[in-house]
Amino acid sequence: MLMARPKTQETQTLNACFLPKDFVVDDLPILPADGLKKWITAFEDDKYSTLFQLGFNKKEPWFSPSLEYLHHLAELLLKKLSQQPEIEFNRDAVQVDLMDDELYKLKEELPFVIGMEYVDDDWIRAVWKSLLAVFKREIKTYDGTVARYFTDHNANINVAGRVFFHLVENQTEQHPFAFMATYSTKPVKSKRAIHTPLKNALKEFDGDERKLLSLISTVIKAAEKSAFISELLESGELFSPLKLTTEEAYTVLKETALYEEAGILCRVPDWWRKSSNSIRLSITVGEKEPSKVGLKAIMDFLPTLTVGDEVLTEQELRAFLTMAEGMVQYKGKWVEIDKRKLAVVLQAFEKAKNLSSNQSLSLGETMRLELNLGRLLDISSDELTVSITNGQWFRNMKETLTHPAAIQKVGVEPSFHANLRAYQETGYRWLTQMSKFGFGACLADDMGLGKTVQMIAFLEYQRIHSGGQALLILPASLIGNWQKEIERFAPEMPYQILHKSDLKSSKTIQLRDGAFLYITTYGMAVRLETLKDRQWDCLIIDEAQAIKNPGSKQTKAVKAIPAKMRIAMTGTPIENRLGDLWSLFDFLNQGLLGTSKEFTDFTKRLAEHAIGYTKLRKMIQPFMLRRLKTDKSIIADLPDKLEMNAYTTLSQKQIALYRQLLGQIAEKLEAAEGMERKGLVLASIMKSKQICNHPDHYLGREEFKPEHSGKFEQLREICETIREKRERVLIFTQFREMTEPISEFLRSIFGKEGLVLHGGTSVKRRNEMVEQFNGERYVPYMVLSLKAGGVGLNLTAANHVIHFDRWWNPAVENQATDRAFRIGQTRNVMVYKFVTTGTIEEKIDAIIQEKQKLSGELLVAGGEQWITEYNNAELLKIFALGGDA
Repeated sequence: MLMARPKTQETQTLNACFLPKDFVVDDLPILPADGLKKWITAFEDDKYSTLFQLGFNKKEPWFSPSLEYLHHLAELLLKKLSQQPEIEFNRDAVQVDLMDDELYKLKEELPFVIGMEYVDDDWIRAVWKSLLAVFKREIKTYDGTVARYFTDHNANINVAGRVFFHLVENQTEQHPFAFMATYSTKPVKSKRAIHTPLKNALKEFDGDERKLLSLISTVIKAAEKSAFISELLESGELFSPLKLTTEEAYTVLKETALYEEAGILCRVPDWWRKSSNSIRLSITVGEKEPSKVGLKAIMDFLPTLTVGDEVLTEQELRAFLTMAEGMVQYKGKWVEIDKRKLAVVLQAFEKAKNLSSNQSLSLGETMRLELNLGRLLDISSDELTVSITNGQWFRNMKETLTHPAAIQKVGVEPSFHANLRAYQETGYRWLTQMSKFGFGACLADDMGLGKTVQMIAFLEYQRIHSGGQALLILPASLIGNWQKEIERFAPEMPYQILHKSDLKSSKTIQLRDGAFLYITTYGMAVRLETLKDRQWDCLIIDEAQAIKNPGSKQTKAVKAIPAKMRIAMTGTPIENRLGDLWSLFDFLNQGLLGTSKEFTDFTKRLAEHAIGYTKLRKMIQPFMLRRLKTDKSIIADLPDKLEMNAYTTLSQKQIALYRQLLGQIAEKLEAAEGMERKGLVLASIMKSKQICNHPDHYLGREEFKPEHSGKFEQLREICETIREKRERVLIFTQFREMTEPISEFLRSIFGKEGLVLHGGTSVKRRNEMVEQFNGERYVPYMVLSLKAGGVGLNLTAANHVIHFDRWWNPAVENQATDRAFRIGQTRNVMVYKFVTTGTIEEKIDAIIQEKQKLSGELLVAGGEQWITEYNNAELLKIFALGGDA
């Protein structure tokens, strides 16, 4: 983590935005390895100081999007510092604040990177404050002038001098503008500088030409590039207030950037800064409701010409083209006459009129207008000033989907057996509204907020009101979870699992009649051609990052399945690659982001035109619902500790070993008595746990292939999301011999080394590990043996806890969980308890949940000893695999 503050929300955000992988992605080879190492080392030593220094450098091709964003923030601070006319007076007491419009723009131009959802006003201001502190610290001990300090770091940065240029509107017809040059000075005993006309400098520095030249040095620089200023300086008119003609004022306005580059601060009318004097093409779309739903619905389309808030006729625009270039007044407002730009606007207007009269514009094309309007009108967007105005229906539709809390309440069905939290009910209503509009929807709530229960509520609504059939595609490791959730929350919903475990001798899977929901895996979606033979009413994909690679067979197979509505579920909708975003929306609403090539071309321009991030974000926002655990409105509705069972399935190899063990247990139980029987039961429990963990754990081998264990596959699904969010996780196992295999597997997932703590870890090393895990540098995971790591450790950097295998003693498990969930923890902790379906793990978990008194009294004292008290028939029923009992 390059930019982190321990134990604060800012830590998580900075951790998310400044990742080590930012410096090792594919676009870095042009940076020499030693240069890369230099920057990484510098960031690790002092992140804010390094970022501040980086701000003096130009943007480099090797910058990641997140680093480029922060570099821009550092550049902005340096620019504002260099423009402070009193900075030499104030030095380390200088105060430079972000203006509201600057803050808004920074949020709007935020790139799509991990952690972007956490960036808010407070986060940006915190980084700004830290960078400013670096400057204050350095300038306080710097012997030279502030101007010299900036020159030492970058000779191209001109610190603002004490001279100001002021241009204001005047009321006279012949000279409608007034111009005056001033300079700042700090009187004795005054805390603030004051501004005085530049002519006073002639008296103040009379006889001291060196000081006068130093004062007007910025003016001399400007005069070298501006004939207008050069003439005023040579004639001496610059030292007195002046009345300017429109042409002269236009010259000043156009040269403002040149003056500021030289170090002169310019104060000009707001309408020039905001370009409200430019003639724009304004397009109003969607005033009326279309006759059908979906992205192919035809929209009304009306182009108009505007200047400021005034509508301009085509005849008036053509009249402007006959005038000389400069500025003219139109209805009390100044209008810039740039014939080249006006010709482009007129050309675009004529094409837009033709398009609205002779062609149809679909809702999908309407949504894309802001991204590629130039392409729609066949005109370079760089030459075009365009504003898109949403008509009443279109505006209301986007507002409804973007702020779903306002959607009209839709009651859940009586057959749905759960009480939705307030935000979950909003998600349910949003999904029903999206289905009515015929749009693809991405439910992208943060991990742990209950995407599954919201989806089941929606599916139950669809089953009762719309009928039809729905298809759910997910990773194989999640089948058990969905089965349990459906049976718990919608027991009347008929479903069928379409998985290879159902394959018989015919090697085909038959879709049974009568089911509403069909559940299959990504792997099976490639093999089951029958999925493409029908039009599904709803196609849902869980863990949608599985289709982020548009060229893979898996992605192509999923996208080829026909469906009226498509829904994606994911906790990480936007990772660190915009190409993944395109693939997701190509599934949800094909064509919304254009073709792959069109979107790639668009993303290449983002480095130069960051406003494109704003346009892209606003375009996809109606189709994506994302809530975070850190949201204050969500936090109030959540418990501090979210505990859930993560159901895993056995691989074929595990099933074979488990059945073999069952046969041995049944045979030995017949002859065993007393302590021998008790030992047999406890040993059998231990062996069944080993098989559920991994076949190689039971067999004593060291290979540990992930695909041979349902738990390893479930661990992958959870930890891939934790990795993308740059969060941290603790994994507990009661077996010391499992710590290294789990760690090795996690290393391949996170691409980084984690920590392993067990009974053989020295006290000194334990303390070092705790400090390392809780430190700023990203350590993604720690694997702990339950006995060694269950007490005495404070590991609050983690907000995820996984119990890989169960101790079946709630008190012991809670002690382990509380390594993360304790004083100092500022986030909700998510606890996953792995339970292998159909095995002794599921049976005993059910007993513990049903018999709270038993789990609270006997289990705490005896661990697993209580199981030995069951008779043989009861024991065999507990050990039985699935329906084998």
